[in-house]
Order: sequence, then C-alpha cells, then structure tokens
Amino acid sequence: MSFFDRFKNPKTAEEKKRIRQERLLLILSGVLLGISFPPFPFPFSLLAFVAFIPFLLVIERRETLLTLNKATYLMSFVFSLITLYWVGSWQPESDPFLMAGGIALLLAYPCVMLIASTLYYLSGKIFPKKINLWFFPVYWVLTEYLLTLTDIHFPWILLGHGQVKFLAFIQAADIIGTFGLSLVVFYINVFLYKAFSNYKNNNRYSVNYLVAGVSIFLLFVVYGLIRISSIELPNRKVRVGLIQPDINPWKKWGTGSLDKMVDDYLSLSQQAVDSGAQIIFWPETALPVYLMGGNYQNEVDKIYSFLEKNKVTLLSGMPDIQYYFNKEDAPADAKFNKSTNSYYTAYNALIELTPGTRNYKRYGKMKLVPLGEHVPFSEEFSFLADIFKWGVGLGGWNIGKDTLVFKVPVENNLGKDTISVSGLICFESVFPIFVAAFVQRGAEFIAVVTNDSWYGNSSGPYQHKDFAILRAVENRRSVVRAANGGISCIINPLGEIEAETKMFTKDVLVGDVVLNKEKTFYTEHPKIVTAIISIFSLWVVGINILLFIKKKFDL
Repeated sequence: MSFFDRFKNPKTAEEKKRIRQERLLLILSGVLLGISFPPFPFPFSLLAFVAFIPFLLVIERRETLLTLNKATYLMSFVFSLITLYWVGSWQPESDPFLMAGGIALLLAYPCVMLIASTLYYLSGKIFPKKINLWFFPVYWVLTEYLLTLTDIHFPWILLGHGQVKFLAFIQAADIIGTFGLSLVVFYINVFLYKAFSNYKNNNRYSVNYLVAGVSIFLLFVVYGLIRISSIELPNRKVRVGLIQPDINPWKKWGTGSLDKMVDDYLSLSQQAVDSGAQIIFWPETALPVYLMGGNYQNEVDKIYSFLEKNKVTLLSGMPDIQYYFNKEDAPADAKFNKSTNSYYTAYNALIELTPGTRNYKRYGKMKLVPLGEHVPFSEEFSFLADIFKWGVGLGGWNIGKDTLVFKVPVENNLGKDTISVSGLICFESVFPIFVAAFVQRGAEFIAVVTNDSWYGNSSGPYQHKDFAILRAVENRRSVVRAANGGISCIINPLGEIEAETKMFTKDVLVGDVVLNKEKTFYTEHPKIVTAIISIFSLWVVGINILLFIKKKFDL
C-alpha cells in the first residue's frame, strides 16, 4: 500500500460498516470509562471493570502503529471529554486563556495516552499477539505515572481515582496505591475480555478467564471489607475548623475591600473557635495580597490579635513573597522587579501563624497547575512567562522547594500535644506519590486548602473532593479540606467522609480529626508498582532499539 492509498475511502461497503462498528465500540469504551468517575455515584464505578472490553476488541484487530494510535486517541478523547470538560471553566467571567487551556487539555490528554498504544505496538515485535495484550495495562498505568512528572503534569483521571466511591475495593491502596488499583482495574478488563473472546470462539478456556477475573475482583473486595471492619482508629484527635467564605474568585483579585475580607474570615473563625476548634484552616489564597511581605500591618495585627485571644493556630492559604536586594543572595529562579531594582520569589503558599510569635512558617506550592499557575519550562526559557499570562494575575508563581510538615501545639483529648500536619494546596492532592512524601516526614493528618470555585458547579470540584479519599486510604491518614466555595470536608483514614459542606455556601465546618503515626506499606514504599512497570517498559524499548540496529546494519 502506498502512502496515498491510506487516505482513500474504503473500497467496500463491508469495510465501511466495520469501521463504523469499531468507532462505535471505541466511543462506547470512552463513555463507560467516563461515567465510572465522580460525580457519578457508586454503582457507576463498576463500569470501569468492563469499560475497556470494546476497546480491547478493536485494538486486537489493529496491526499498524497508526491504526492503534487512532483507536486509542478516539477512546481517550471521549473519556477526557466526559471527565475533564470543566477545565475551561466556561463561565461568563472566565478568562479566555483558561478556556483555551481547557480546549488544549481535551485535545492533548489523548495524545499522551498514545504512549501506551505505541509501547503496545513495540512489544508486539517481541511477543505474540495473544501474549502482548496482557502488557497493555502496564503501558497504560506507566502513562498515568508519566502524567505526574515534568512541568506538564496532570494526573487527574487515573483509573484508580475512578473507584473512590467503591470503598471496599480501594482499601488495598494502603498496599499498592492508586497506580496499583489502576493496574488491577485494567487487568480485570483483560480477563473478562479474554473470557468473552474465547467464549465467542467456543474455546474451553473462557470459563477459566472469567473465574480468574471475578476472583481477583472478589479478592480485593473481601480484603477491603476485612480492613474496614478490623482497623481500630487511634483515640488521639484534634478539633479543626474549616472556613469556607465563598468569595467570588474572579472578583477577589480586583478592588474588593481587604479589611472587610479579613473581618469576614475572623467572624467565621470565631464561630469555629466557639465550637471548640483548636486549629483553623483558611482556603487557598485566602487574601489576594502578599499579607506578610507587604504593607498590611493593620490586617496582620488584627489576625494575630484574634489568635492570641483565642489561643489557636491558623493555617491559611496565602500568596507570599520574598525580596532579595543582591543578585548573589537571590535563588536561580528569582524574578527581577525593575521598579524596585530587586529580585523576588512569589509563592502560592500555605502559612502557619501561631500565637506567641510573629515568626511564621511557609510552605510554597510545589505542584503548580500548568499554564494556570506556572508556565511550563519557564525557568529554562524565561521569555515564555511573558507570553502566557492570566487575566487575574495568577500565572507567575515560583515552584516551592521542599515538602514541609507543620508542628502545631494544641491541647487535645489527651492533654498538651504537638501535632504534625501536612499542608497541600489545591491539585497537589491528586499526586499519590507526592502526598506520601509528607506522611513519610511525619504528618499525622493531611490538610488540603483549595479554591475550586473557578470551575463553577461542574464535575471538577466534586472529583477533586472525592480523589482525596484515596490519599486518606493510601496513607491511613485523616484528610481535611478547606475550600473557598466548597467542598470542604473531613475524611477519616478509612476513606469515609464524616462531614462536608455544599458548593457555593458560606459555611464553617468543625469536627474531630483522627491522628495517626503508623505508616502503611504504601507510604513507606510508594514507588514499587511504578518502578516495576517502568523497568519493564524500558526493557521493551531497549529490545526494540536493538532490533532496529540489527535490521539497519544487517547484524
């Protein structure tokens, strides 16, 4: 077949019919996978265990890299369209650049998943087709893992994340993590597909495949039920107050009254203190100013006065800036301000304000939203930062340097205590291995401050809240979320949501949070699954390189 023959119309009506059928199968796979994710309720989660069957039926017929990638792209595009449609915001106030970014993501995500189909094609040069199909789940999960790396990271729709409503199934995440769950979900699909295809061909092995697939599924469910019923949660607790001010994120960065914002936050915080809260959490970028690095002494004094009076600690999302007046003192990623002739670093940060001292601790967000908060590779190519800018001025944060666990003194049900808490900002909570690093450093519970109001009452805020369930189960840590417009919640170490607010309400959520010092197998070894699949995939690529060299040079 010549190059131009590939673009000719199918020669026969039968071929046209086959192509239509295959496209429908690929669309069906994408739809089933998409509706297995939140915000769809639990029974829909089960669809993920059969969603890949139509897709596998198609790709087993494909021989060339082009046709394999076409199939993967179409299925992945439908999947991402259902689950990620919200990223562009699509509200009247939305920034056009954010909308463009949303469209770009919908088109780009399926391209990333072509890594899986390309590796499948390459391993087809090593293994027979019937054996090769068993490796597709490995390549898919490897691609999910790659989405956590580099500046262009967005590990949102991991297969494991789709099972957060299925509490019994996800309990094994304390051993294998979310990527391990993704692998299991895909392998159950392969077993069921093999059962279906063998039954269709009257092969006696069809029952064996069916039994194997169902047995794996039941093994994970039984393990989960045993864990849920047998885990004894520690008695050590702390009472927290989660402040949900419901401030319009688009207008907040304009000319709103800072003094009124502070008063509103303190009024809500007083309600939390009156209900017994010992640690107060304000959401991401709670105030639209560099509070601790600018000329805002009145506001700072007012906040500290509240903390001193009530003897509570505040952990707040807050923009934070640090100035350097000598180039030698400034870090490599510092920016230059011509008007002040100084260098500076600016962070989307979480700060800890404690009564008794004006010295505050800061954690700078390390996983910045590509384009939305940080221009990918702008450290290497500084001109990119000047090209891409948000209308609301959020696109130029520096990347935080290190995980930080806050040490907070409290009096809890066991007397005077010091509590270790990690502070994650916004979509950092969807990075499984990254979150485990905070628990490795001693975090006894996980706090997430976020502002999901950018995306309206779409799937995004609900997915973001639900995905935190897996961080709780993986590490057996309570997770609390303080969200500007919702959804704020408290999740226990079993992944059960104990309390939550509604979207777009001004609210205060107060509750007792279980503290845990014990580390799970996953927490201590979060990279086992990804290391194994990475090594295998590198081996496949290496063998193909050797085969290419052998053929090229007739060795």
